[in-house]
Amino acid sequence: MDLTYEGTKREITTDKGVIRYHEAGADNSDVLILLHGSGPGVNGWRNYRGNLEFFAQTHHCYIVEFPGFGVSDPVEGHPVLTAGSSVIRFMDALNIDKAAMIGNSMGGVVAVNLAIKHPDRVTKLVTIGGVGPNVFSSSPSEGLRLLQEFTDAPDRDKLVRWLNSMVYDRAIVTDDLIEERWEAAADPDAQKTASTMYGSAAFEMQQKFLADADFPPYWAMMHKVKCPTLLTWGRDDRVSPPDMSMVPMRLIPEAELHIFPKCGHWVMIEAKEAFEATVATFLAD
Repeated sequence: MDLTYEGTKREITTDKGVIRYHEAGADNSDVLILLHGSGPGVNGWRNYRGNLEFFAQTHHCYIVEFPGFGVSDPVEGHPVLTAGSSVIRFMDALNIDKAAMIGNSMGGVVAVNLAIKHPDRVTKLVTIGGVGPNVFSSSPSEGLRLLQEFTDAPDRDKLVRWLNSMVYDRAIVTDDLIEERWEAAADPDAQKTASTMYGSAAFEMQQKFLADADFPPYWAMMHKVKCPTLLTWGRDDRVSPPDMSMVPMRLIPEAELHIFPKCGHWVMIEAKEAFEATVATFLAD
């Protein structure tokens, strides 16, 4: 099994453009879809390349590249909404009736929304930080403020400050990682998506929209998530602090929570072995 970028990458054409993805573990019958987060230079491969080999031992794995992050074809609309619709288009195109899902940060929000709106398509759900409202911590968090500063006026120093806020152990932020993220963040589609989500003007518009909306936020609907759900969190997450887990832990009927010590926002990277073992047990149960 060639679990390199070139060895696993695929693409499929849908009615709204090409969706690119990575595939491994095709001999397994249980399907696992991995959904990435947001931020400068992010994509599905960079989020999960270190975990793909492990999960492909037991599951037919797909890492989906969301529209607007410089890999799949962009589509119009808010990135969280277009990401969700792209997952359904992807599943339909490959005749995947239902699947377990792992979602990192924004990918977790996408997966929760899918479990609410399409409960028959999501069998089990694993989130990695990012879901729920801030209960005790400030909003936006330190990490999101650093992300906003980078989005408003990108430079390498701001990128480094944001990357350091993502982890507990700053040794993870290597020169190679900085260069990889800096180069990818220059992609025009990725810049447009970042501006839509995290720019100062966009943030103010979103806050006003939420204040004036006559419908509840997604997290207030999490009691509708019927599938077994594992919430994973880094105890030292400065992007989505662990107090955010309190609401989904209480509202999702079949939720369990695992918090990893000495770990920031990238649980699947920084607590790799412990995360994989915990998720494997949950998926096999």
